[in-house]
Amino acid sequence: MDTAVKVCTGCGAPLQAEHPERPGYIVAAAMEKEHPVCRRCFRIKHYNEVAPVAIHDDEFIKIVSEIGRKKALVVKVIDLFDFSGSWVENLRRYIGTNPVLLVANKVDLLPRQTNLDKVEQWLRKEVEKKGIVLEGVALVSASKGHYVEQVKTFIERFANDRDVYVVGTANVGKSTLINRLIRMFGEKGDVELTTSRYPGTTLSTVQLALPNYSHMIVDTPGIMTFHRLTDLVCPKCLKLITPDKTIDPKVYQLNDKQTLFAGGLARFDFVQGERQSFVCYFANQLDIHRTKLENADSLYAKHVGGLLVPPCEDCGDHLRDLVTHKLKFKQGPNSDIVISGLGWISVRGDACEVHLQVPRGVDVTVRRAII
Repeated sequence: MDTAVKVCTGCGAPLQAEHPERPGYIVAAAMEKEHPVCRRCFRIKHYNEVAPVAIHDDEFIKIVSEIGRKKALVVKVIDLFDFSGSWVENLRRYIGTNPVLLVANKVDLLPRQTNLDKVEQWLRKEVEKKGIVLEGVALVSASKGHYVEQVKTFIERFANDRDVYVVGTANVGKSTLINRLIRMFGEKGDVELTTSRYPGTTLSTVQLALPNYSHMIVDTPGIMTFHRLTDLVCPKCLKLITPDKTIDPKVYQLNDKQTLFAGGLARFDFVQGERQSFVCYFANQLDIHRTKLENADSLYAKHVGGLLVPPCEDCGDHLRDLVTHKLKFKQGPNSDIVISGLGWISVRGDACEVHLQVPRGVDVTVRRAII
C-alpha cells in the first residue's frame, strides 16, 4: 500500500510516521486502518488536548483559492456571535463565480427573545454590501443540530453536479456542521472530522463522499485571523470567553463617569450622557465589574489577572496593551458596539459618548442593534 498518499481523516494532513513534531504524525501500525487519524487528532478528540502546529496564511489562501478554478457550491459558515470577526474578506476573489450559501452558526447562543427573521434580514444586507448574492441563508446550531436539515435541503437543491466546499475562518464550526450533514445524508461508518474549541484544527482539505450522491463535501482549513480575542487568549481563558450556552444579557443602568470591565479584556467608560441602560452580551461565565471612572485605572492596575480575568499570566503581556476607541452616539436607533471574539455592548438609543479600551489589534465595530 502506498502510504505516501494517505491523509488523516480528521484534519486532512498527509500521514507520516517519521517526525512526531510535524503535522500528520501517526504510529506506523495505525496507518493501515480504514479511517486513520493522526496522533494530534486522536489527542484532541479523546483528551481535549491543545496541539498547535505551524500552518502559514499563504497555505490557507492557496487551498481556498483553488475553489475558484472548480465547479463548486460554496457553503460559507460564519459565527453568529461574531459576524464581522468570522467573515472571510475577499471571499469572492477566492471562490470565483461559484454560488454561495450562508450558514450562520451558533444560533443557540443568541438570547431567547431574539427575532431570527430580523437577524436573517440583517445578515443578507451585510453580505450584499460585500458584493455577494446568496442562494440561501440558514441559521443553525451545528453543535446541537438545530436547523441543519435546512442546509441539507439547500445542498440538494443547488449542488447539482457540483462538489460542496465548506469555508470559513478558524473555529466557526465547519467540521461540526459537516459531521452532522454526512450523517443526515446517510453515512453510517466511523468517518468523522476532528473538532475542538481551539482554532486551526483542520490542516488541509478533507474530502468526504456523500452517500447516495455523486459529489463530495469538502472541509477546508479555517483561515486564521489575529483580530479576534479568541485568537489571542490562552486555552484556559478561551473557555471563559467562549459561550457554551444561551447568552443571558446583563443590563446595567449607568450614570456618566461610570465604567464596566469585561474581565480585563475590555473597559467600557460611559463618559457623557443622561443616565441610561447598556446591555452586555458576553459569555455567561465572563465576570463584569462596575466601578467609578475615577477609580478605573487603579482597579485595572491592581486587579488585572486576578479579579479582572482574563487575561491570566499565561496569556502574555500583549493583552495588556490597551487601545482606546472613542465613540459618540446620537439619539436614534439602538446600536451594538462589537468586540471581535468577545461579544458586544448595546447602546439603547440615547445620545452619549463612550470610550472602549481593548487590546491592540482587536477589531471594534459599530452596527445597528440586531436584538
